[in-house]
Amino acid sequence: MSQPQHGCDIAAVKTFLLDLQDRICSAIEQADGQATFVEDTWDREQAESPLGLTGGGRTRVMIEGAVVEKGGVNFSHVRGATLPASATANRPELAGRSFQALGVSLVIHPSNPYIPTSHANVRFFVAEKEGEEPVWWFGGGFDLTPFYPFEEDVIHWHQTGKNLCTPFGDDVFPKYKKWCDDYFFLKHRNETRGVGGLFFDDLNTWNNELNFDKSFEFMQAVGNGYIDAYIPIIERRKNIPYGERERKFQCYRRGRYVEFNLVFDRGTIFGLQTGGRTESILMSMPPVAHWDYDWHPEAGSPEARLYTDFLPHKEWV
Repeated sequence: MSQPQHGCDIAAVKTFLLDLQDRICSAIEQADGQATFVEDTWDREQAESPLGLTGGGRTRVMIEGAVVEKGGVNFSHVRGATLPASATANRPELAGRSFQALGVSLVIHPSNPYIPTSHANVRFFVAEKEGEEPVWWFGGGFDLTPFYPFEEDVIHWHQTGKNLCTPFGDDVFPKYKKWCDDYFFLKHRNETRGVGGLFFDDLNTWNNELNFDKSFEFMQAVGNGYIDAYIPIIERRKNIPYGERERKFQCYRRGRYVEFNLVFDRGTIFGLQTGGRTESILMSMPPVAHWDYDWHPEAGSPEARLYTDFLPHKEWV
C-alpha cells in the first residue's frame, strides 16, 4: 500500500518513521561520543508465523558505549492475516481482520545510574477486512525511568511533553500524562515503573471526527519530542562519578523494568503473540539486572528518595 487509501497514507507514515529512526540514532551516537549503532535488517516469511506474519524491519543496537550500556532503536513494518488476542481484547469487532503495523520503538539503558533509562514508541495500525472500510489508529509515547533522579530533569521531561501537546489542545497533555502514569504501573508491586511522560493509543479522531492528518501530526510531534526531552538529560548527567552502590541499585531497579515489559507491556505481548522477531522484541531488556529478596532502601537514603519523592504520581509542570 504505497498510496493513500481510505483516508490514511501508509507510505507517508513509513517515510516519517524511517527518518525518525535515523535522527534518533544520530542524536544518541553524538551524545555517547564513542559507540555507534549496528544495524540488523530482517524479513519475516509467512511460514515462520502462526498468524501469517510477513514484512520486516531495521533493528539497530548499541552496546558498551561511553554512555549507553545497551540501547536499541527499532523500525518494523509487518502484515498479518489476523490480529492477535492482545490487539482485539478491548476491540472485539476487529477480530478476524488482517492488519498492518508500522512503528519505531526504542529503549536506552545508560551505564551511569545518574542517567535515567528512557523508552519511546510511535506506531500506526491498519486493520482491514474485504468489503469493509479499514480501521486505523496511531499510538505511542515516551516515559522516563530514573534511579537517582534530579527534579530539574523530571520537570524538563514533562515540560517537553506539555510543550508538544499544547498546540493540539489544552486537554491533551493532562489526558496523555495521566494515561502514561496509569499504564506504566506494576500492579503486583503497587508502584510505578518510573516518572511517566506521555502515552496514547487508538488515536484516529479530533473533535469527534476521523482525522488522519491531525492524528499523524500529533504522532510526529511525540516522536520528534523524544530527542528534545532526553538528550539534555544525558548531557547533564553523563560525567557524574558513581560507584558500586549506585550500580547495584540501578541493576535492582532494572528488575522492575523487566517485570513490566514481560508481564504488562502491550508491545512486547503483541510481538510475541504474532510470532514476531524475538531478538528485536526483547531488545528492550537491560543487559544486567538482578533481584534481591525482600530488599528495602534505608529511610532517608538517596535510594529511598526515588520511592518517596519521585515514583508517586504528581503534577511536575
